[in-house]
Amino acid sequence: MTHLVVQTLRSRRFAVCVHAGFWLLLYFGALRFGGKAPMFRDATAVSTPAQSPAPVAKLETLFSPGIWSRTVAATNLASPFFTRHFIPSPAPPPPAPTIRMVEITYLGFYQTDNGPKQVAVKLADQFVFKPIGANVTTNWFFAEASMNRLTLTNVGAQTNLLLLNAKKEIEVPIP
Repeated sequence: MTHLVVQTLRSRRFAVCVHAGFWLLLYFGALRFGGKAPMFRDATAVSTPAQSPAPVAKLETLFSPGIWSRTVAATNLASPFFTRHFIPSPAPPPPAPTIRMVEITYLGFYQTDNGPKQVAVKLADQFVFKPIGANVTTNWFFAEASMNRLTLTNVGAQTNLLLLNAKKEIEVPIP
């Protein structure tokens, strides 16, 4: 820079002028704070608006209910997309029971002078009096009777021990 420019920038007069210029700009700026907004207006279009390539005016009549004919098929029928493929088939009925449970209670026995022991049991709701070796129900026989217990046996050589006046359930095959 030249000597004259440097001297002018360092002078007091230049500093005072710049300072006064800033205060003048601030004054003019503050004077217009309450001013009006510029007048804007809508411009008129010079060209025509672009046309839509899709004929949307016809779409409204396309979906109106009045132009469609009645359906030929009933609406409550299964749709063509209905399938029973994924519905599990019903389970087969359980097999008929082959046995039933019967309550039996040993009530005691009695014996006449030369006769066999007669056993008294309550079978379900009936009182049964039969000799030793007799058939109680299907498959069960009296094997032995004493004062406080009765032994039952079946064809398969299974035994059941019944105590006096105690209920017990036995399996009886259904004929």
